[in-house]
Amino acid sequence: MYIIAYDLLFGQEVSLSGDAEKYLMLKKDALQSALSRILRRKGVKTVEDLLGLDKKSEVRKPRYVRVNTLKIDAEYAKSELRQQYSVQEDDMVPDLLILPPGADLHNHPLVKNGSIFLQGRASSMAAVALGPKPGWKVIDACSAPGNKTVHLAALMKGKGKIIACELNKDRVKRLQDNVKLAGAINVKVKHGDFLNLDPKDPSYSKVRAILLDPSCSGSGTAFDRLDHLLPSHSAEGTSDHVDVKRLQKLAGFQKKALEHALSFPSVERIVYSTCSIHQTENEDVVNSVLHFASSLGFQLATAFPQWPRRGLPTFDGSEHLLRTDPTIDKEGFFISLFVREGLAQNEEHQIRRNSHSRARKPLNIFVAKMLKVSRHHRFKLSCNRANAASSRGI
Repeated sequence: MYIIAYDLLFGQEVSLSGDAEKYLMLKKDALQSALSRILRRKGVKTVEDLLGLDKKSEVRKPRYVRVNTLKIDAEYAKSELRQQYSVQEDDMVPDLLILPPGADLHNHPLVKNGSIFLQGRASSMAAVALGPKPGWKVIDACSAPGNKTVHLAALMKGKGKIIACELNKDRVKRLQDNVKLAGAINVKVKHGDFLNLDPKDPSYSKVRAILLDPSCSGSGTAFDRLDHLLPSHSAEGTSDHVDVKRLQKLAGFQKKALEHALSFPSVERIVYSTCSIHQTENEDVVNSVLHFASSLGFQLATAFPQWPRRGLPTFDGSEHLLRTDPTIDKEGFFISLFVREGLAQNEEHQIRRNSHSRARKPLNIFVAKMLKVSRHHRFKLSCNRANAASSRGI
């Protein structure tokens, strides 16, 4: 609806292919009249002048670019992008590059061939927090449009399997296109509701990680949408009215989805994330499942310990949660990480054991070689003695 209204107001051609387009076309005159009234009330003549009145429009957000390591490495991406822009590496997310605000890359060859993705920093942190290993079986519970899905695939080096669930038929197409563009061959797109997956189904018995980024209010992306220019926002830039019933309905679904994710028997790591700034969808949802999670052996772990902004102090353990700030970070995002205690400890023990085994391996190889040499010399010596005895007629 935002996009269609924009096209109607600012002279773009609008296709009448859908119900939303047809509905807004009926309101075209009213929308244009409303815009004219706003311009007169603010004492400006153009939309550009209107944007210039608001100090928030002067705060410019860097352009973040995630390198798709399934196709190219970060060094190559930097060398290509530096032909037009200054490029820095992000100090938090591997293979994430920072370009100047307003960098227009939508037609760049690396974007068009899926070598880089235009993805925000906070959004890129979710897959890294989950930390799937190559060869794992992973579920992306609410995956469209697929940026996080293909990021998981890159972290897994294209190995293992990712089951990408999406309920909406139109969004499935977008997801499939992004998966193909990224070259993420280990992703299987599943058109269906994550909540309908049976945790007891043998086909999910080896799922080790789940990324759950469900539908939310999207309040953390309000800056990108320029919501602060709407009459419903106060002079301080905050909403005069929060739809409490809508938030509670969303939180109910989010809690149900998180409990479902916790129910998969072999899962070791779960990330629950939202692009919301509301406690109702974030800390409250996590707090509501803690007892259930604990009964299954899960505990909260600290994602990105070096990150300074943590969860709101609404319960013990909220310091494990991660928040990004809409003002400081230019987007509001929330990440929580659940780790199953027993499985995580077993994995850590196995890593240590493998490391110890690798440390001993060179010594074992050396000893084996010495034994082989020793056997060879003993055999050669016995042959020489036999030959000597034979020559003496013994």
